[in-house]
Amino acid sequence: MPLKRVLMIAYHFPPLAGSSGIQRTLRFVQHLPDFGWEPLVLTADSKAYESTSDDLLDEVPKGTVVRRSLALDTARHLSIGGRYFNWMAQPDRWISWKYSAVREGLKMIKDYQPDAIWSTYPIATAHLIGAELCEKTNLPWIADFRDPMAQEGYPADERTWRSFKRVEEKAVKLAKLCLFTTPGAARLYRERYPQQADRMAVLENGYDEESFSSATINNDVKNSLNPGCLTFLHSGIVYPEERDPRQLFVALAKLKDKNFIKNGEIKIRFRAPVHEELLHSLAKEYGVSDLIEVCGPLPYREALAEMLQADALLVLQASSCNEQIPAKIYEYLRARKPIAALTDPVGDTANVLRNAGLQWISDLDNPDRIEACMKEWIPAMQENVAPIPDRKVVEQCSRRGRSSSLAEMLNAF
Repeated sequence: MPLKRVLMIAYHFPPLAGSSGIQRTLRFVQHLPDFGWEPLVLTADSKAYESTSDDLLDEVPKGTVVRRSLALDTARHLSIGGRYFNWMAQPDRWISWKYSAVREGLKMIKDYQPDAIWSTYPIATAHLIGAELCEKTNLPWIADFRDPMAQEGYPADERTWRSFKRVEEKAVKLAKLCLFTTPGAARLYRERYPQQADRMAVLENGYDEESFSSATINNDVKNSLNPGCLTFLHSGIVYPEERDPRQLFVALAKLKDKNFIKNGEIKIRFRAPVHEELLHSLAKEYGVSDLIEVCGPLPYREALAEMLQADALLVLQASSCNEQIPAKIYEYLRARKPIAALTDPVGDTANVLRNAGLQWISDLDNPDRIEACMKEWIPAMQENVAPIPDRKVVEQCSRRGRSSSLAEMLNAF
């Protein structure tokens, strides 16, 4: 039986580098054919990306139809002296992508006759493309929100907030299905749009087992990152607000002053945090530079291997993101290492961790609580009695399983 086809609109796709969000689309593209669906990818020209890497290009299955259309970054390509008008970046800096992508998408629909359209945020322009193609062709459309768009206080710019609100309202009106990566996000939108509540569903992120297997084979994951020194690893971007590490540094300074932490006993490694200067300045301000490592990006599989070598994995997540779960959480779970979560205990991230049998959770903005938890966590690691994720729960979080769920949703059209 021939495969059905789905047109997948995604800004985040190889060779883009520096975003874990790339994994969602890439793994759907890999696994959907096993469940009866052939993906057709409509993405941005690589010139739109600030940073690129070839390390994931080979993971796009050979024969996959991938079309790249012109996308200009307003900040880099259309600004004068680094300045541009606010309206030129609504709903985001890649709004120019819409015009070429709609043309290319219509051509792909004519050439390949897909049965459905799927577009994915966090680049809101992708949903504008999906909406217009849906209107012009009447194909069923899945709007993959992942996380909430227009939230209280986010985006901070009022014009951008209104633009986000218009995009989400259009998506909710036109899409046959709106997908979210967390129960909290889906619940928020069901309350916001009660008449469309039956078209809101949860499809969480996950981990890619094949990538972990390859990382284990091709890298020496038995050696410690810092032999003789406990290493907490935070892998990925440290956002100054949503993942503000200041109170962690305050707690570390207190522990150091009280001689609970001695030089050479622990390290906090930040891998590819992007905001490196922030981390260095905070470490200097609180006198804990000797406890902090700030490292550049690694190819994907090497980053997974580093997780497997860490003594513990560190989560930073503000309470303003309670309806969000960082995509790397599922990779952390698969690494089956202790996870130290500095996040709101009532948020979705904390719930996922507790479901996996993990209780190392402290508010990100409470230095006293962080200090008290570190006094428990460090000895547990030293005595090798720290809890690790439940294997059965971890096995339920694979990207292949998520692809099977997406195929079932597509089959319902």
